[in-house]
Amino acid sequence: MLTQPTGTDQESTSMTEAHSCVAITGATGFAGRHIMPKLLMGGHRVRALVRSRKRLTAASGNTHTIEGDIFDDRCVEQLVDGADTVIHLIGIIDENPMNGITFENLHVNATTRLLQAAKDAGVSRWVHMSALGARPNAVANYHKTKWEAEQAVRDSGLDWTIIRPSIIHGPDGEFMKLIKTWWTSFFNPPLIVPYFGAGPFGAGGSGHLQPVWVDDVAQCFVDALTNPRTIGETYPMGGPERYTFPELYAAVRDRLPKTRCKMIVPMPAWKAKILGRLPGMPFNWDQVVMSQEDSICDTSKVEHDFGIKLAGFTEKLDEYAANIG
Repeated sequence: MLTQPTGTDQESTSMTEAHSCVAITGATGFAGRHIMPKLLMGGHRVRALVRSRKRLTAASGNTHTIEGDIFDDRCVEQLVDGADTVIHLIGIIDENPMNGITFENLHVNATTRLLQAAKDAGVSRWVHMSALGARPNAVANYHKTKWEAEQAVRDSGLDWTIIRPSIIHGPDGEFMKLIKTWWTSFFNPPLIVPYFGAGPFGAGGSGHLQPVWVDDVAQCFVDALTNPRTIGETYPMGGPERYTFPELYAAVRDRLPKTRCKMIVPMPAWKAKILGRLPGMPFNWDQVVMSQEDSICDTSKVEHDFGIKLAGFTEKLDEYAANIG
């Protein structure tokens, strides 16, 4: 259901504000929670499709909320009706096929449905969340379906921008909360902090990560709306520092106010792949595969086109480590 704003929308004749009705999916997710306030502070009118209004923390008189599902035609039509731009953030890292939650459904089918609705409604601009590592020959289905969604966007005829971040970090992100739990909980897991390692015993190392600050990602999504240079461009995005998983875990440990005495210990990736196929495991096959690949990139293009200096991981972690959660 479409709710009415609690304030009065102001129309503007300026170029920046004339195209300021933004339809957004994934507004209650990690990145979305940081993009929403930046959109509102920038004077944009926002229309958000959410499964629960209670989870939408950043709202104002310039926010319309539509409570529903991306596969509900009526909700999608309401979302894009009268919008100038779509910011599409929906993505999953774990599947639940029994409930229709699969990479194919949420990455590809949801994107193609929304693209068609956006074109039918006369939307002209699309800013898309993808992932570093998306490619047609990817081993992980996560990356394959992210690539298929990208291709649908490129073929849409809209003015598009695709942003491909490495792992996104911040105090309210699930990844950082998980690492904190590992270091501070006695039982979860006991005695060790695990990662997936190559080789028979897991001692062959892992892929490298280039963690990127969530507010840098959010700023690029918002700035793309008024930056014509970004139209038709794909932006790999990561922070200035690169880490293996053990190095990243150690960096978090060293900055948390209080930790338990644990060792960083590898689980052989070959074993984890087998376990990741089983129901009820806290990780899946795709996550194991991706942990063995580098998620790194050259950041010069995104920094040049957006005029941004990407924040370092430890720089920001020093600021928020005590507030993770």
